[in-house]
Amino acid sequence: MTLLGGLDYASVLVFAAAGSLAASRAQLDIVGFAFVACLTAVGGGTIRDLLLDRSIFWMANPTIILIAVSVALVVFFTAHLLESRLKTLEWLDALALSVAVSAGTGVAILEEQPAVIVVLLGIVTGVMGGLMRDVVCNEVPLVLKQGELYASAAFAGACATLLATRSGLSPLLTLAACTALTFALRAGSIRFGWSLPTYKSRPPRL
Repeated sequence: MTLLGGLDYASVLVFAAAGSLAASRAQLDIVGFAFVACLTAVGGGTIRDLLLDRSIFWMANPTIILIAVSVALVVFFTAHLLESRLKTLEWLDALALSVAVSAGTGVAILEEQPAVIVVLLGIVTGVMGGLMRDVVCNEVPLVLKQGELYASAAFAGACATLLATRSGLSPLLTLAACTALTFALRAGSIRFGWSLPTYKSRPPRL
């Protein structure tokens, strides 16, 4: 298995768990769990591959869908054991975001895309699965929540990939730097309330 293939597997596994927890909060049935888990797990990677006009990763390797469905089944029968499904979902999503951004930027670099496209595809791979999940589950998408370090964390991680690549670091260290920075920023937002400034009109308008 290649490094990028391993990252895709890891992001699918963790995103599927996060999607399943979102399904549990929405009180969906077991089919709904499987659907949301798969949508969350492969959504970002699918858009990435479509934009790059390459084989869609889960169609080339259908085992990925089986993994997502298996995770959904496990969470369906165990989610009630968690003390806080929302908090667990947030941390799983932070981890999945970090890994998916690494996978997205790594694939874009492998396809010899320019720097801007590398960054954009890293962000797309990281955030789109979670965005689809939140829309389907009738939640305000995390990427749009006021001040949240989400897409901005993905942006920073993708930029770190470019800098590390140009510094001559090995692919493993490059993708590790991307994952670490993305997760650190997202974790800071969850744990310490780190946020971006939000627009406020003066004087306030309705």
